[in-house]
Amino acid sequence: MVSRKVLTLNFLKPVLEFEFRLKQLEKILYSSNQFGFSGLIEQEIKQLQLELSNLKYNLFNSLTPFQRLHLVRQSDRPTTLDYVSSMMDEWVELHGDRGGTNDSALVTGIGSIDSKTVIFIGHQRGKDTNDNLIRNFGMASPGGYRKALRLMKHANRFNFPILTFIDTPGAWAGIEAEEQGQGEAIAVNLKEMFSFDVPIICTVIGEGGSGGALGIGVGDIVLMLEYAVYTVATPEACAAILWKDSTQSPIAAESLKITSSDLKLLGIIDDIVKEPLGGSQAYPHQAFASLKQTIIVKLNVLLSLPSEKRKKMRYHKFRKIGKFYESPLILS
Repeated sequence: MVSRKVLTLNFLKPVLEFEFRLKQLEKILYSSNQFGFSGLIEQEIKQLQLELSNLKYNLFNSLTPFQRLHLVRQSDRPTTLDYVSSMMDEWVELHGDRGGTNDSALVTGIGSIDSKTVIFIGHQRGKDTNDNLIRNFGMASPGGYRKALRLMKHANRFNFPILTFIDTPGAWAGIEAEEQGQGEAIAVNLKEMFSFDVPIICTVIGEGGSGGALGIGVGDIVLMLEYAVYTVATPEACAAILWKDSTQSPIAAESLKITSSDLKLLGIIDDIVKEPLGGSQAYPHQAFASLKQTIIVKLNVLLSLPSEKRKKMRYHKFRKIGKFYESPLILS
């Protein structure tokens, strides 16, 4: 197995340096326990470990939207296939849109979770540069969305719930994608997902960007991992459009309201799935277990409802997004 070098984020460097030096100190202590006051040293180390834990907690609770964006773009963050392979009892990937293409940026398949057969669909980022080139950095082509639609229609026909995993900076915006009908492919998916009788649970596991995310983002329940982001456009694109200056990206990220807490408040998502301290990449198996448990609970609730009621709830859920009320200002 080839190890990948993960770029350390600037805001994490002091904490990681502290953690590294503390581990070095622990090694020295336990390899040469020759001092009479070693108990006192151990007590000091425990105190430092507590301070480190508090420092991490405070740091990750105060991340800016732009810092969260960089966190979820880390190459060691779990991808769709990581979640599928850990959460499913058994699964198999299915390929092709039956129109001549098989987009590697969007993976689909059939699996079993909690003894229930489901269809899974999700964006797939690469783990390194070569893999990212194959996966097109998780940016799906029209063929990818048509492949997803083929599997969703299969799910609707055989009454299998649909689970989608969103993790893309956006749909592929190349000339070839436009020639193949990128906008039409996403629009058809949006229309069809509203009509399906089966339960649909969508989860933003990393970066949910623009129409690329929406192409598999219409669901009865939309979940979002704690540090994930979901946005109409990347902060870099927003800054380029509004100010023609990429250095304004942090300001754009604040204005776009891209964090899970902001989107929960706005009613865009339904629930936030707690991540381990440091993000899903720090303790992947905790993240897998947490999301699996949440999906099982939500799926059981949806399966208990009649299909017509689910469809109406799905329709009204998205109809009320962006709804607001105006009232006259009354001066005393």
